[in-house]
Amino acid sequence: MEQLLSGLRAAGEPTRLRLLALCAYGELSVSELTQILGQSQPRVSRHLKLLVEAGLLDRFREGAQVYYRIAERTEAAQLARTLVDLLPAEDTELNRDLVRLDQVKQKRADMAQSYFRENAEHWNRIRAMHVPEAQLEKEFLDIVGEAPISDYLDIGTGTGRLLELLARRTERGMGIDLSQEMLTVARANLERAALRNVHVRQADMYNMPVPDKSVDLATLHLVLHYSDDPGAVIEEAARVLKPGGRLVIVDFAPHSVEQLRTEHQHHRMGFDDEEIETWLAQSRLTSDITRDLQGDPLTVKIWQGTLTQAATH
Repeated sequence: MEQLLSGLRAAGEPTRLRLLALCAYGELSVSELTQILGQSQPRVSRHLKLLVEAGLLDRFREGAQVYYRIAERTEAAQLARTLVDLLPAEDTELNRDLVRLDQVKQKRADMAQSYFRENAEHWNRIRAMHVPEAQLEKEFLDIVGEAPISDYLDIGTGTGRLLELLARRTERGMGIDLSQEMLTVARANLERAALRNVHVRQADMYNMPVPDKSVDLATLHLVLHYSDDPGAVIEEAARVLKPGGRLVIVDFAPHSVEQLRTEHQHHRMGFDDEEIETWLAQSRLTSDITRDLQGDPLTVKIWQGTLTQAATH
């Protein structure tokens, strides 16, 4: 009862209700919210603090910026969504806010497109060395299957493509990446697709801000070769899996394309089945799927490890 009353008191003010509505459309920084509302940053920050304390908004830091989005896991999360759904669609002030929100999103999209243009040649050179993306995605989706996913984590999310692919069957999805530039691209892509159930965070794959035993599916898509300690990455991914949860790894088989190390910062020149299976076993994951996608000169491998019920005791 007290949690409900606290949430209603926090939301029961015009500016805070506007903030709640805006943060339901995606994650926004303090400066972006200040720009949309046309109010001072100290005032907006005070309102945001109250909404976070009441459990209606989530707060997280990314570099110099602090972002906010509607809460997902707090006791007040359902209340937050209910209040937003009750807002009248014809409200003049809310619609003005949404117009300014579109302008903020367009600015983000422009920044993302600029970064993408600068790096497109780099990515295209690597893609040309292995099977087409469409074939790889088809194999990946076949392994993931059609069953609904409650909680999904994409480690090293990059452009957020896997979050897009799995959003329709996922209740909650999060992608993490260290690169702020890549997160800008991912946010723009998710906003363009109007996906509100998936989001991204800046985080280190060796030490993720994710609770133990909280994820049904985790993925490492063409990420592990950047790691100088792949076993530690797999161990950290296993930590967050629920009993029966799965880790799907997509990466290269052993190869001799030296330019990937010298020009593209790949720490590892691919992986063989034995070392991946060893790391999975050390993290109490049972290796149950292995697939090969032959390319020239790179072969892509897909491995799946499952955390069995017995491994959690």
